This record gives sequence, C-alpha cells and structure tokens, in this order.
Amino acid sequence: MPDLVAPMLAKAVDAVPEGNLLYEPKWDGFRCIVSFGPDGVELGSRGAKPLTRYFPELVDAFTRLLPEPCVLDGEIVVRTDRTGHDRLDWESLTQRIHPAASRVERLAAETPASFIAFDLIARGDRDLTGEPFEIRRAELENLLGDLPAPIHLTRTTRDVALARRWLDEFEGAGLDGVVAKPLDAVYQPGKRTMFKIKHHRTADVVAVGYRIHKSGQGVGSLLVGLYGPQGQLGPIGGVSAFSDARRLELIGELAPLVERTDEGAAATAETARSRFSSSKDVSFVRLRPERVLEVRYDQMEGQRFRHTVQFERWRPDRDPTSCTYDQLEVPVTYDLADVLQ
Repeated sequence: MPDLVAPMLAKAVDAVPEGNLLYEPKWDGFRCIVSFGPDGVELGSRGAKPLTRYFPELVDAFTRLLPEPCVLDGEIVVRTDRTGHDRLDWESLTQRIHPAASRVERLAAETPASFIAFDLIARGDRDLTGEPFEIRRAELENLLGDLPAPIHLTRTTRDVALARRWLDEFEGAGLDGVVAKPLDAVYQPGKRTMFKIKHHRTADVVAVGYRIHKSGQGVGSLLVGLYGPQGQLGPIGGVSAFSDARRLELIGELAPLVERTDEGAAATAETARSRFSSSKDVSFVRLRPERVLEVRYDQMEGQRFRHTVQFERWRPDRDPTSCTYDQLEVPVTYDLADVLQ
C-alpha cells in the first residue's frame, strides 16, 4: 500500500459553480486519509498527524468491513441527537482527541465516530491518483457498496439546482456547505483543485480582548463577544488574518481600552487551556467592552462562531449593549439521517 498522502484541497468560491462537476455535501469533521492493508489500519489527519489511537471503534470497523486493501479519503464525524434531530456535533468530536487511553476508550463508547468516504486513492495494488475523479468515484461506489454504519459513502449529484438547495438545507444538520469536484480531475495531494461553497454572513460584535501574535509583535487575534438575554456579555469567537502593519496599528488603537489592575499595572491576562495543546499559551489582554466591529462568519456551533471570523469594519455608530445573539441567523433544523441516505 502507498504511504498516507496529503489530501487534495478546495478553494473557496462565492457561489455554487456550474460545469462538468460532481457536487457533494461539505462535511464538518476531521479530514482523514485511511490506509487499510495486511499490516492493519492507519488514520492520518490533514496535517499528517496520526489519528489512529483516538478512534478505536473506526479501526475495528475498517478491519471488519472493508473487503480489500485500499486508501480512502474522507471525514471523521460524530453524530448526536440533543434536540430531537440527528446532527453533526463538532464539540463532541474535538473531545475525542485526548492523551489518556482510558478516556479514549470511554468516549469511543459514549460518542462513537462515523467515517464519510468521498474519494478513493488506491485499491489493492493500484494507485488511482492518476485517474479522473469520475473513475475514482465509480471505484469507490463499487468498493464500499452497501457497507453498514459507521462507514458511509457521501451522497452526490450532478444537478446544480439540487446542490444549491443542499447549501441551504444541510446546514441545519451541522454540515459546512457544498463541495464541487471536476469530474475529469486527477487526485493532486495538497493542491486546491476542488471548489468549496460556504455561507457568508455578518454580525456586529463587541471587542473584549486580544491575543499577541505568535511573533510577539502586535495583535494576533481579536476576541469578541455578544450580550445574552440576561444582559451578560459572553465570548463568541476570534477575529484574525491581519497584516503585519495592521497588527502593530491595533496595539495603539486598542490601548485606551485596556483594563488595568488596581495597582495601575499593565494589561490583565486571562489564561485557559486548550484540549489540543495543553502547553500552548492562550493568555489574552482584556479590553473594556466599548468598541463594536462588524465581522464576516459562515456558521455557528452552539453559542460560538464555528470558525475564526474575518474583520469587516469598525462600527462606531453601534452601542455595544445592542450587540446581541438576536441578530444571528439560525438555520432551519434538518435531520442528519436524511443527508446520509
């Protein structure tokens, strides 16, 4: 079997394109390359980090269910039903990455993962990366056939109108958008040869703090919040992707808002731990909640932005207390089981 390869990637576009394309739902999970052969199963992340030890239930499923050696490209997801509708659960998925073997075993039983297959890199002793996607998809369908859960074959369509409908409907099941794949494209590891379409929305939020850039110079990310129904200000996410010059400018712009200690010392620091990197410094400088900015985001995960959001503009015309959760668009609930049909 070939070594695990870097997955093929997608570039963002504003709308669902037309052409010689196959459309798929965009799954919101951990991208994963699965290598199955005589020596066992290996799971690798998009960044080539090993995932095998964290998902023993998937290793068992691949060993039992895959009919022959292969290398699959797909997504690891976790499904939950907390509101009467089956949907993807990003929070539960991220908790699966844990150093303790006992916790890994417990979570494998409590929040078992599923694998959504959407490409075939190799089958038996054949390297399929040089084959067009149309051929790889046909081989994938033949290989997986009617395999039971937790292995799923992603649904597809050539109907652009249906793909546009999926973009609206499937968000309610926790999905991330739609992917369009050229049917004549070969598999190019690490190259952005596919197209991804996600939602584009804006919200007015309150600046509540910032983290210093990893270089040690300037603002790396702005931390923002919204007011809840009881008038409490809660964190909702972060804003990043500033230029080097802009990062330095923000230090001066935000200086009047920095909260100081009773002794008049420099900015206070708050520290939290990341489950992904327990040694990572995630301290931040706290700001008085007096400045509003407009940001671009794609979707929500509970009460937070699902991804890092983009700065749009400052809103000096807005009162911070008017920035509430009521402005956020809530997708219509959609059952994940209907996506997996």
